[in-house]
Amino acid sequence: MKQLMTLSFALIMLMGSLSCGAQTKKTVKATAVSSKVEVYYFHFTRRCHTCETVESESKKAVSALYPDQVKKGTTTFQAINLDEESSKKIAERLKVSGQSLLVVKNGKQKDLTDKAFMYATTTPEKLQAEIKKAIDTL
Repeated sequence: MKQLMTLSFALIMLMGSLSCGAQTKKTVKATAVSSKVEVYYFHFTRRCHTCETVESESKKAVSALYPDQVKKGTTTFQAINLDEESSKKIAERLKVSGQSLLVVKNGKQKDLTDKAFMYATTTPEKLQAEIKKAIDTL
């Protein structure tokens, strides 16, 4: 019985050391950290007044808050029509299926859709503040 326990212990130790060795041999690829911030407004071809206002107010906010970054191209705003075939790839990548306002940086995204539709027509300054908060926290 004692030999079986000793053998089991030795086997567990051997397996543990093999798995640790395998982890140290892995090569870690360094990925470049991008400072680019992308603001996307996804919409459909047929839009109401509020949908159009969300786009225009969001675009104005990004341009007003970050004029130098927009000029350099480190902060961008894009309106993307989900009815167009060319938008399918980015919509799948960002997991978007409907009207959405997203701020994306380094693979992280902040969804501002609810706030955009709540504030765009009545209090666009609140929408601007939400966009600034999202961009600054990312």
